Amino acid sequence: MAYGGRFGGRRDFGPREMHKATCSDCGKECEVPFKPTEGRPIYCRECFQKHRTERRGPPRY
Repeated sequence: MAYGGRFGGRRDFGPREMHKATCSDCGKECEVPFKPTEGRPIYCRECFQKHRTERRGPPRY
């Protein structure tokens, strides 16, 4: 069976189209792999990680 099938593996769709944007937090120029939507925040790699960590909150046991 080949890898990259229906339920897993990496699919190669070729290079992603990147779009220039400005980070909503730090104001740094960045590129994102989607077309930015007006009214929604865009974060650079560093700020995205910061927001992602904040959203998760403390670990649940």
